[in-house]
Amino acid sequence: MTSTYNPGVHRYAVFVVCWTVLLFVAGALVTSRDAALSVPTWPGPAMPPMVGGVLYEHSHRMIAGALGVFTLILAIVVWTKEKRSWLRWFSAIAVGGVVVQAILGGQVVLRLLHYWLPVLHACFAQIVFAAVLSIAVFTSKWWVSERPQLEDSGSPSIHSVALLNAAAIYLQVILGAGFRHKEIPIWPHMAGALLVLGTVIWTAIVLRKRFGDSRELSKARVMLHAIFGTQFLLGLGAYWSRLTTADAPQPMPVMVSLTVIHTVLGAILFAFSILIVLMCYRLIPRRREVAEAAEPRQVTTG
Repeated sequence: MTSTYNPGVHRYAVFVVCWTVLLFVAGALVTSRDAALSVPTWPGPAMPPMVGGVLYEHSHRMIAGALGVFTLILAIVVWTKEKRSWLRWFSAIAVGGVVVQAILGGQVVLRLLHYWLPVLHACFAQIVFAAVLSIAVFTSKWWVSERPQLEDSGSPSIHSVALLNAAAIYLQVILGAGFRHKEIPIWPHMAGALLVLGTVIWTAIVLRKRFGDSRELSKARVMLHAIFGTQFLLGLGAYWSRLTTADAPQPMPVMVSLTVIHTVLGAILFAFSILIVLMCYRLIPRRREVAEAAEPRQVTTG
């Protein structure tokens, strides 16, 4: 890699990632507290009375607005400090994603939560999160430093397995958002959890068998299991809290807490699956690249 590590850029990118997690917490609180239309106008007053559901709804908007500013600053910093043109354009695309997400959020309010817009808003947020996380990875010292390349001799390739795992987790995100916003019943989300269980186990087995000597991929495998296991238990706890408090005055604090943590950890699980994909592409050359490197080059004489 010929890129130069800029610690300030990377640290700021990590800050934006952390702020995005805070935004997920705020968004999950809005849904769990039934505060989605507490401020029924868009963009709404600059500072309405912060009472009841307005506290959650408007705080969510303020944190989202700050994320837009932070992402724009990140793109400016990347364009100023980075030599990699593709990363410059990627940071600009991330800003565009935040703008689209803001428009979707406005439409959620203006359309009164109809037309699956809350689900689209929740799911697109995951794409923006993945983009911001990717920028943090691409600007890290680990990414720009020379790293030993690993050989993948199995089939299907680890790149395909990791991508399939990320796709399954994202599908589960969609199903979870559909259930939380009362667009679909619970059983598709439960079936999706079993699908993710299968892809997570498969991904971990492939990583252990093929790349057990890699410290980075071994840690990633353990973390993938730990995050998913915790998420699975939180999902059971969140659903249990809904069932046991169905006749109680809503929203109950135990249900809100478990649901919010479950939702946010689901976003982190998807982001971590994207991180594993990036790690695989960084450490393990694709077979086409290996084949091209092995082809003898013709040397002309004369």
